[in-house]
Amino acid sequence: MQPVLSLNGITKSYGQIQALKGVSYEVPEASVFGILGPNGSGKTTMLSIILDILKPDAGSFAWFGQPGSPDTRKQIGSLLETPNFYHYLSAVDNLNITQAISGRGDAAEIDRVLEIVKLTERKRSRFSAYSLGMKQRLAIAAALLGDPQVLVFDEPTNGLDPVGIAEIRELIKELARRGKTIIMASHLLDEVEKVCTHVAIMKRGTLLTAGQVDEVLANEDIVEVSSNDPHALLALLSSFPGYTHIKQDGKLIQLFFPVGTARLEEVNRFCFEKGIILNLLLVKKKSLETKFFELTND
Repeated sequence: MQPVLSLNGITKSYGQIQALKGVSYEVPEASVFGILGPNGSGKTTMLSIILDILKPDAGSFAWFGQPGSPDTRKQIGSLLETPNFYHYLSAVDNLNITQAISGRGDAAEIDRVLEIVKLTERKRSRFSAYSLGMKQRLAIAAALLGDPQVLVFDEPTNGLDPVGIAEIRELIKELARRGKTIIMASHLLDEVEKVCTHVAIMKRGTLLTAGQVDEVLANEDIVEVSSNDPHALLALLSSFPGYTHIKQDGKLIQLFFPVGTARLEEVNRFCFEKGIILNLLLVKKKSLETKFFELTND
């Protein structure tokens, strides 16, 4: 299947600062693709390039297999920063203005996008009366005008309270269920892990890894065990074959195995035969936070 977006060796510098260093990856159709990295990693620069706001110094990108153009741009809705809505106008009036300026969709579409972002009941309220989460949902409604195939968001939950973050997170999931391809930059690990199917991790302009979230995380099995005597358990498991390293975290002991090689029944039998009864035995999925810090720590 042809990727929605392909990047090939994208490089961009601001004077002596190299913001992007030969970045290449592909965004599959109907994915929620998170571009994850700390501030200064090049996320916003990357989004600005693929939206034709900035030109790369080297490299190229293609939307739907074609170089970027006004025609392909019409298939992409974007939210790079909170748009300048008129505070004294309603949601409907603001979207009418956005539609007229952008030429995306038509006036009849405004009710449809307001329904998607769950602002129908407040569509006549002034923008100034909206919460931060509602303002962000209206901005996403503006990006949905014209029914684009792809949505590009830069830090869509930035500055929101927990309620607003949850609202935007659920909205992104709903848009994904509707078949949209979503590309979103974020520095929030939890946000990416909960909503994204794919991730690219960046640091200081360099792409560290990219792929399906499960594949990025699944480079080893982590087996967690505990018993009433953690010291004896640690001493015993030190002689268990096949693990790459072992770690104690309070009463928990973690055994790390190459991916796909952990066998819980063998660990359980080994301990039982040596007289130790386990009260916890499970394979723990590595969190994106763990993987992120492994990759980005110097």
